[in-house]
Amino acid sequence: MSSSPRAEPARPRRLRLSLRTRLIAALVGLLAAVCAVIAVATTVAVYQFQVHQLDARLMLAGARGLAALHPPDHDDRPPSTAPPGQGPGTVNAHYSYLDDQFDLAGMVGADGNLVNLSAAQTATLARVPTDGKPYTTTIPGLGDYRVMVSRTPDRDLVVTGLPMAEVYETRSWLLVLELGIGLAAILLAAGLGTVIIRGTLRPLRRVAATASRVAELPLDRGEVALPVRVPDVDTDPRTEVGQVGAALNRMLGHVADALAARQASETRVRHFVADASHELRTPLAAIRGYAELTRRVREGVPDAVAHAMRRVESETDRMTTLVEDMLLLARLDSGRPLAHQPVDLSRLVIDAVSDAHAAFPGHHWRLDLPGESVTVTGDPARLHQVLSNLLANAGTHTPAGTTVTARLAGAGSQVALSMVDDGPGIPESLLPDVFERFARGDTSRSRAAGSTGLGLAIVAAVVAAHRGTAEVTSRPGHTEFLVHLPAGVPASTAAPARSSAIERGP
Repeated sequence: MSSSPRAEPARPRRLRLSLRTRLIAALVGLLAAVCAVIAVATTVAVYQFQVHQLDARLMLAGARGLAALHPPDHDDRPPSTAPPGQGPGTVNAHYSYLDDQFDLAGMVGADGNLVNLSAAQTATLARVPTDGKPYTTTIPGLGDYRVMVSRTPDRDLVVTGLPMAEVYETRSWLLVLELGIGLAAILLAAGLGTVIIRGTLRPLRRVAATASRVAELPLDRGEVALPVRVPDVDTDPRTEVGQVGAALNRMLGHVADALAARQASETRVRHFVADASHELRTPLAAIRGYAELTRRVREGVPDAVAHAMRRVESETDRMTTLVEDMLLLARLDSGRPLAHQPVDLSRLVIDAVSDAHAAFPGHHWRLDLPGESVTVTGDPARLHQVLSNLLANAGTHTPAGTTVTARLAGAGSQVALSMVDDGPGIPESLLPDVFERFARGDTSRSRAAGSTGLGLAIVAAVVAAHRGTAEVTSRPGHTEFLVHLPAGVPASTAAPARSSAIERGP
């Protein structure tokens, strides 16, 4: 039997990556982080080193500016040319304490002469602290400068500045170089890491392949052999993969032993059931014969004895049916081959519904068949038993007046056979086990006629032996048993014409 699985609660989808992809991503991410840390540390160190060097040059330039703008024989007139030794781009300014203003503010040009600064540029220099320490400030139109203010003995101020352009250019060049080297290192690490990790995980993939081959084996029934094992090369206990491989081999050994023990137990049980069923057929036939013999006695038989004999005969018939069903299931379980011939399933359905009409005249029996015969390949006696059991199940477990419809349809390589009734339905708790042996329903489905509990189990076993499937869906007012069978060759003769829906009522 195959039943619809219960719907599982929806889980949020998460991105699932393979172990190899995660390892490569971790390697690349770690290398990128290391490269980033090294790049930041190197850039900061080089920047600080260059600023320190620039400050040293600024001290020398400031000393030259202070000596040039305030020599010992100062005649109270500032020079009109750049102080000697000052390179192009150097800013020099002189602030007179007596005049309370800058009487000189310029930048050394390429020709060595001072280029006067604008009022906004001079105002920026006026805001630099006068503690004699270097500061970074932005001069409008000139960019960032390291500026230092020196105080003269007569309380005048001498401002000296050197451009930061060279420091920034070196930093930019270093960042580009680090970015290029980092990307090259990451790409190289990704390529080599892929090759190395792929080779390292190859034993793990072989272990996974072994587990996959075991998972594909039919372990649920019959005699099962587990010849698949992890190769010895992948069971080295000194490695993690080897430990996994060795553990998997030990587990497969235990599973093989358990399957062998289960198979031996099932074989003994099947042999016992088959032998017991076979041996019970003779005494049951004898009991039934003696019970029938009492009806042939000429002398009168007391009514109580006659009633007892009728009950013995009835229970003997029921027990004989049970024994026959158990014997059939035991034979199917042992894999005994069935007949293999073309079967006109349409004709079997018509005959089975006719028998059901005679057995259960209180029900309404309908046929819903295609215009052409539907043929399968299999055992006609066993397939007829499938139909009889399904119809008997509907007739037994539904009240009089229930409509039962036998449908048959062929679609491609599959044939669909369904028995639909509008009875009270099967309890939801019983649906998963309805094809199990000795399954019992509750009182919501009438049990007046009695049942061995093996009818639907025989249906499932016979259908499975024909490489088909059987399933059931049920709700109050609609119960459907659906059987799928592989389609067979067309019948040599067509079935007689019939209506697509035939009602056969009481």
